[in-house]
Amino acid sequence: MISRKQTKQIKIGDVAIGGNAPIIVQSMTNTDTRDVAATVNQVKALEAAGCEIIRVAVLDLEAASAIREIREQITIPLIADIHFDHRLAVASMEHGAQGIRINPGNIGGPAKLAKVVAAAKMHQVPIRVGVNSGSVEKDILKQYGSPCPEALVASALKNVKLLEDLHFYEMKISIKSSDVLNTVDAYRLLSKQTDYPLHLGVTEAGGLIGGTVKSSVALGLLLYDGIGDTFRISLTRDPVEEIRVGYELLRSLRIRERGPELISCPTCGRCQINLFGLAEKVERYIQTIQTPLKIAVMGCVVNGPGEAKEADIGLAGGNGVGIIFKKGKLYKKVAEEELYDVFINEIEKMSKTSDKIST
Repeated sequence: MISRKQTKQIKIGDVAIGGNAPIIVQSMTNTDTRDVAATVNQVKALEAAGCEIIRVAVLDLEAASAIREIREQITIPLIADIHFDHRLAVASMEHGAQGIRINPGNIGGPAKLAKVVAAAKMHQVPIRVGVNSGSVEKDILKQYGSPCPEALVASALKNVKLLEDLHFYEMKISIKSSDVLNTVDAYRLLSKQTDYPLHLGVTEAGGLIGGTVKSSVALGLLLYDGIGDTFRISLTRDPVEEIRVGYELLRSLRIRERGPELISCPTCGRCQINLFGLAEKVERYIQTIQTPLKIAVMGCVVNGPGEAKEADIGLAGGNGVGIIFKKGKLYKKVAEEELYDVFINEIEKMSKTSDKIST
């Protein structure tokens, strides 16, 4: 079992971060925050996928004011992402943001930062100190020569001190790089020097494949070390995919489970069924299920059930015949064209039964 570092606990809305709280899965909308309907629709899709905290970009005062209407229609806490303009940070909190993400050092100077902190205290809003390789201060870059792990940590702690000097301590920290090893080394170094909760991520990670690999390697190493209290998988993709990858990462490390786990055959020359299409349809469907079942989609009727005997339920097929098996044993034979519908029906029945038992 992974031994996790105990950090100070804060709360974003009613979601606890740090301490003994579960590791929280976050995402960020890619809609125009001023388009309330589009933003709410995307957040609801993210909620259904398991997103526990959502962040929105605040580009101007109109976006800040939209936060109130968005919050009225969603159930998870909302964080406002602010760059440079302290007025947007204050306005976001006044309109109901439950957290803000800023870089204290570039919000406009000490007087403006003090206004942000005063508003955060008044509205009981935690602050995420966000530093990345592109925001490291010039003096720190000159000292270290590059945005190396030591420079990222120095920048983060410098910005943390700006808040502490204003007697503000309800914060979490992120230090992101697009370089996997720099990210890992920076968080390891930072974890030794602070007890504030840490938000993990690899910035500008890339598309579905590249971004998943980079984020999984970096975050997997850190989470296995017991470092990290919340995270976002950053993908140039529908943000729902970020949540799916996030939970699979937690599942693979045996940290948290949500919904079914899919086991599928990579296929070989023996496969006589459209397994790619079947696996994709099953994977898409089971995202709507929260019951932690183990589901197999296999290509070979002869070997499939044995290779996936640990699965709660699975399918295999070929030559016009489909089979459904449970725990490696034949359960039902059906015509290949009926296989998907019958299989989904069986999954639904198992899911409902499991839900009744758990309640």
